[in-house]
Formats: sequence, C-alpha cells, structure tokens
Amino acid sequence: MTTITRWEPFPGMSRLQSDLNRLFETNLGANRGTESFGWAPPVDVFEDTEGLTFKFELPEVDSKDVSVNLEDGVLTVRGERKLEREEKRENYHRIEREYGTFARSFTLPATFDANKVTAESKNGVLRIYVPKRAEAKPKSIQVKVN
Repeated sequence: MTTITRWEPFPGMSRLQSDLNRLFETNLGANRGTESFGWAPPVDVFEDTEGLTFKFELPEVDSKDVSVNLEDGVLTVRGERKLEREEKRENYHRIEREYGTFARSFTLPATFDANKVTAESKNGVLRIYVPKRAEAKPKSIQVKVN
C-alpha cells in the first residue's frame, strides 16, 4: 500500500501566513465586532447564562476620565490616561506605556437588556455587566412521561 504525502514547496509558509493574519487581527484593530482608536486597553469579554461581562484593564486611569455609553446596541468606553508631569518628560529614560485618549466599541446582540447595564471600577479594572433579556435566557423544559 502506498502512502500519499502532500508536498509543500515552501515549508512553514502556511504557518507564517497564519502568524501574520493573527498579528494584523490583534494589533491593527481588526477585532470581530469591535472598533477602537487611540491606544486600546486590553479587555476580556465573557458570557454566561445570565449576561455578558467586559473587564477593561485601566491602571492609572481616573474614573472621572472614563465614560461608558450604550446607544443603538453599541457599547462604547472612552477615556484618557494622562502622563504625570508632562513638563519633565525629558527626564524619562523610557516611556513604553501608552497615554492619551482611547475608545473601544462593541456591538451587542439584541438579546441583551440595555436598560440594566452596570459599570464599576476597582483596582484599575473597569467591569461592565450587560444582562440578557428574560426571554433570551435558556429555559429548561421538563419532559413528561405518560
């Protein structure tokens, strides 16, 4: 019996292509269902049976410099991280963290209740909770035996 092996003239090229695609998706804002401008704070988004939770990393961002809006099914978080002592910037040896304004937007499905959104900030993490509408929550149906 003969085994057929696929010949690749340029080994590793498909892996390079997928690595490049991931780089562009991650770093150039091609995130599915999201938009951003300025610097983009990292965010975790997870869903359970009750709703959707967003956790934004916003260290050293004052809560008065952050706004959360939900309009037409789009959740938008805007804010600004200010550089301390901008007048002494020449004394810095390195500035790697990003400063300035940011905005992240996420399109929400209609199954979420825009009237019951909550947001709280603690230890540099902004947590936004968007509950599901009652009719969108999973229902358990009991099977009757005759």
